[in-house]
Amino acid sequence: MIEAPCPLLGFVGYSGSGKTTLLTQLIALLRERGYQLGVIKHAHHQFDIDYPGKDSYELRHAGASQMLVASQNRWALITETPLQNHDPQLEELIPKLDCDGLDLILVEGFKHAAYTKLEVYRDVVSHSPLYVDDPQIIALITELPTDIDAGLSLLDINNPPAIADFVEAFIQQNRG
Repeated sequence: MIEAPCPLLGFVGYSGSGKTTLLTQLIALLRERGYQLGVIKHAHHQFDIDYPGKDSYELRHAGASQMLVASQNRWALITETPLQNHDPQLEELIPKLDCDGLDLILVEGFKHAAYTKLEVYRDVVSHSPLYVDDPQIIALITELPTDIDAGLSLLDINNPPAIADFVEAFIQQNRG
């Protein structure tokens, strides 16, 4: 199992299952309850948080290996990894977060990594559920009538407050 300095909980499922929509709702609910959250999201494609015309973009594209942009309200570090021939592993990314003061690290994706996960599964997905082959999945979040007998908790995707209660109980059980 992947180690982290604070509780680590993932949300996995196939593309289009609603992970990001659900996490957006959960983050707001958990923040209202006073929790400090870090988030790591896996992207399956190239992405850029900067764009042409911005000074930071121009400096990065001029050859900077790292570009740190800072203001009074936030800072972001963009690191180029042109020699990396694989997606970063979750355990490589966790230390990049400033975990002091975080109550929970939420992860979207990294479904093949060994860490505690909740699966988001909906009828729009044409794949079999992941929990069947992944013992680290502790709950199934769905709107489908499901008769599971795998020791999993079953959570209604249309009831984010109940899912937030489940996540809050996870935080309380896994605090250091």
